[in-house]
Amino acid sequence: MPELPDDFPLSRSPLPPCVLVTGANGLLGQALLHRLAATDSKVLATARDDALRPSVDCDYQPMDVTDPDAVSTVFEDADPDVVVNCAALSDIGTCNEHRNEAWATNARAVKRLAKRCKEHRAHLIQISTDFVFNGKRGPYDEEARPDPVNYYGRTKLAAENAIREVGISDWTVVRTVLLYGTGTDLSRTNIVQWMMEELAAGETIHVVTDQHRTPTYAPDLADGIARVIERDATGIYHISGREMVTIHELAETVANVFGFDSSLVDPVPSSYFDDAVERPPKTGFLILKAESELGYDPHSLKTGLRAVGRTLGLDPAS
Repeated sequence: MPELPDDFPLSRSPLPPCVLVTGANGLLGQALLHRLAATDSKVLATARDDALRPSVDCDYQPMDVTDPDAVSTVFEDADPDVVVNCAALSDIGTCNEHRNEAWATNARAVKRLAKRCKEHRAHLIQISTDFVFNGKRGPYDEEARPDPVNYYGRTKLAAENAIREVGISDWTVVRTVLLYGTGTDLSRTNIVQWMMEELAAGETIHVVTDQHRTPTYAPDLADGIARVIERDATGIYHISGREMVTIHELAETVANVFGFDSSLVDPVPSSYFDDAVERPPKTGFLILKAESELGYDPHSLKTGLRAVGRTLGLDPAS
């Protein structure tokens, strides 16, 4: 073989990326860590807590995304290639009542992460929500114009805009809808888990008939994010389940899948609840872009519910 010149461009496989995951102890964060464990990526999990809750083989470092010094230290130590921001204050009522905290976590911290990503030439993947829309024309594709109706939605839209304002070259916004699933020692439950536990205990649940969503199984969303990383995909992606249901229909499906007494599912309008926070009536997503560009293929609603049920020790009806 002839000797090659010193400047000959040798091809080689790129090194596995270092992926920094914020909010790693939350529902999505845990699902994402489990999904990334199946790849060759080097993963650094971060959260406010002293320790990582799920049993996943990865590095962990406590980090509060609202603490500028902590964020800078982690970035300097890890020098990540990809940052997936799963950290958020997502309880609608809490965001409305504690607006300074909501803005600091959901908006200001994202701008700070974007600046650090720009400095380190890292790809930022920001998790957003269907609540950036007003719910008048759902389901929505990625080209739809945001118009949030509550403070939570406004903070998440502000985060999306902040990423653009910073001028980072590689960014992805992944919006999702009504996330459900299970995890280890989660700080808060989700609507599907709440439905299962209440119905299993024989308790009546009041669920609205006038709010439409496309519920998303957490491992499906984690898979979609992993595909964004693998393909180095940028821009906006809507990643959710395919099936549009009302919250009442979701509860009825839970009852049917597990053989609970469906008479315990009480249909009510949104006006039944004394709720100071407006919610968009019909969101849900069209996921053709994620399907065609990422190969995203979510579980059916019933399949996702059965998987959650197995984790909770609930047997599906025969």
